[in-house]
Amino acid sequence: MTGFYVHPTAIVEEGAEIGEGSRIWHFAHIRRGAKIGKNCNIGKDVYIDSGAVVSDGVKIQNFVSVYRGVEVGRGSFLGPSATLTNDLYPRSFSESWEVVSTVIEEGASIGANATIVCGVKIGCYAMVGAGSVVTRDVPPNGLVYGNPAKLRGFVCICGKRLRKVSRFESKFVVFHCEHCGKEIKVQRSSYERMVIESTVT
Repeated sequence: MTGFYVHPTAIVEEGAEIGEGSRIWHFAHIRRGAKIGKNCNIGKDVYIDSGAVVSDGVKIQNFVSVYRGVEVGRGSFLGPSATLTNDLYPRSFSESWEVVSTVIEEGASIGANATIVCGVKIGCYAMVGAGSVVTRDVPPNGLVYGNPAKLRGFVCICGKRLRKVSRFESKFVVFHCEHCGKEIKVQRSSYERMVIESTVT
């Protein structure tokens, strides 16, 4: 195995695909058939299942399990002990269970100890607060937190919360990031959902 680093205590099964420049740290277990892109950082005690897909530039912190059916987009961040699932009706004795997929899109961040219930999509550059339980889709740039997680606002690509609306367009609300100066467009439907959910405690 060349072009990437594997700590001596990690297990990388034959048939796993790992991209150049990636690093696999202490006691991680990468299963046969798992796919890891370039320049990823896979932390201590991380488990990546057969069939799971981790794209380029992903950072996975300690004690995260990425199960079959999970796809992690380029440049995403999974915080320590974040939990990803792939079965909506778990039974230890079930012989006919079906994998339910979960998609984490490019640049999204999942906070420490958050739980992502399978079957949802976490949109590009969205942010999930620590300890949250996500039970429904999160729109691009959405900020969600709580149990169950609610849409409380939006964040910039830089990660800072968007507070200033520049203008309303027919299908979008345009925010101006006061930290980095970028303009970020969010769907009006997502903005309307945020207004409703942010007022519910």
